Amino acid sequence: MMKALPNNIISLLVVDDDIVDLEMVKRHLLKSIHNIKITEATSVDEGLALYDKHQFHIVLLDYRMPQRNGIEMILELRTHIRDYGTAIVMMSSAEDDKLATACLEAGAQDFIPKSEITPRRIINAILHAQTRFKLEQDLRNSYIRSKDLAEKDGLTGLANRFVFEEALQVAIANNGRNEFKLGLLLFDIDNFKKVNDVHGHDVGDEVLKAVTARILGALRGNELFSRLGGDEFAIMITNLHTGIEIGAISKRIISSLDKPIKTNHLEFKIEISMGMAIHPDNSCDSKELIKCCDIAMYRAKTIQGSHACFFYSEMQVEFLRQYEIESMLTSAIEAKLLSLMYQPILEPNSMQLLGFEALVRMHSNTGEAIYPDEFIPIAEQSGAIIAIGEWVLIKAIKQLKEWQVNLGEQLSMAINLSPLQLNSDQLLTAIENAITINNVDPTLIEFEITETAFLNVNNTTLERIKQIKSLGCKLALDDFGTGYSSISHLLLLPIDTVKLDKSIMPGADNNQDSSKLVTAMITLIKSLNLNIVAEGIEEERQKDLMIEHGVMRAQGYYFSKPMSVQEIEKKYF
Repeated sequence: MMKALPNNIISLLVVDDDIVDLEMVKRHLLKSIHNIKITEATSVDEGLALYDKHQFHIVLLDYRMPQRNGIEMILELRTHIRDYGTAIVMMSSAEDDKLATACLEAGAQDFIPKSEITPRRIINAILHAQTRFKLEQDLRNSYIRSKDLAEKDGLTGLANRFVFEEALQVAIANNGRNEFKLGLLLFDIDNFKKVNDVHGHDVGDEVLKAVTARILGALRGNELFSRLGGDEFAIMITNLHTGIEIGAISKRIISSLDKPIKTNHLEFKIEISMGMAIHPDNSCDSKELIKCCDIAMYRAKTIQGSHACFFYSEMQVEFLRQYEIESMLTSAIEAKLLSLMYQPILEPNSMQLLGFEALVRMHSNTGEAIYPDEFIPIAEQSGAIIAIGEWVLIKAIKQLKEWQVNLGEQLSMAINLSPLQLNSDQLLTAIENAITINNVDPTLIEFEITETAFLNVNNTTLERIKQIKSLGCKLALDDFGTGYSSISHLLLLPIDTVKLDKSIMPGADNNQDSSKLVTAMITLIKSLNLNIVAEGIEEERQKDLMIEHGVMRAQGYYFSKPMSVQEIEKKYF
């Protein structure tokens, strides 16, 4: 065994989505260091969450991971302000000098090809990384001390105009090399001049500091927030997937100023006008992007009260639509805007009814149908999905009991769960109460979770899944085959059923490759002794293919569209 690193305990975070590689790295580490504490994560988001909660001396990070890669994690880690140092060592299966250089330029202290990992190599990399990091920190701290005076706004402590404009130029240049969007918010305080004129600049300064504190509380911490001068502020947000995400941030900022600001025994109702623009949608130039925000802010000033406007009208319409739906979702249950439809699940050969999948639907106050593809993402973003999901499972389980009594058969009910619900402490109690009150056999209830939810599974959600299973309920992996498929999900998670997504079913062109793919998937799933449900069966030949391969449960428009309670009872009872 090699000599241990200094300090009492070495705390190390390993981030790698490949379970085999993860175990190999842990094995080498434990051979090399006898006083080490290893924490593991299988995705960038999980790694960042652990980094925020714990202190680590070293982060050992794989480059290639789903959704976001290792370089993106390095860039986020280097934006976190800490009073202790964390050195980063990057690993990769690729032996690529350009990749190694890119990792070091992003902020890693060392790079190891996985083929070269041995106990001695990994310990040397960690020692070198720590040494390099300490030297970097010493240089950085000296530089920061001299830089702060020149780059921070003296009143609010925010970045000043110079820093912001430089950072915006760099961010736009970097954003040109990836698929993310960059959002820019520009806003000022309406009628702020009156505060200074009536109450003096001392009071005005206190108001500016209070506004800054409120808005900082509404931000997530990875945005660049700047005071450009006077009462004018700017916020830059990177790594956005859609432009609408910036709209959600603007709403949080405006909401943070709802309550009056109190200072010097005075009370001020603060209203702001905000302009929003997106790179690369609106402009690929930093100065032009600021102009776009200026134009949008001018439009916002024409509307009474705090308001935010996008630069171009199409996004503004989308933003307002999202806001309208989010407002409806907050009272959807009480206002009876939600309903459940049920799609029958049948045995494809005999056409025997086996159960249903519960599908939530929404209508506005005027009766307009709002489709799940539109309102479910908004419900998840706003958090309304937790209450809606609980309403769905309670109503669906109650309905299942009624049908079992009336039909005299042991039907099943499939219920979709959102990733947010899995993190809710209310979920288990709601399921348990619904089962007990309705006296339903829990083995007839199957909760469906999408593969995208499993990509970010952590210890909390995994424990919640195990608790659901302990109640006797079944668990289904939904949308299998949509591009996130991983055999590790089938091996490592307590899944009972795999639902084949309709997108992999052979289409009208009767593509033989599609049929072979479906056949291979069915063979694999059966070899693991898992149940199969085929979704999206719309044609007789798709049904026949399922019969040929012994798939016992299927659903889709060939059998039936989702129906109301009344339609189902008329057809099957």
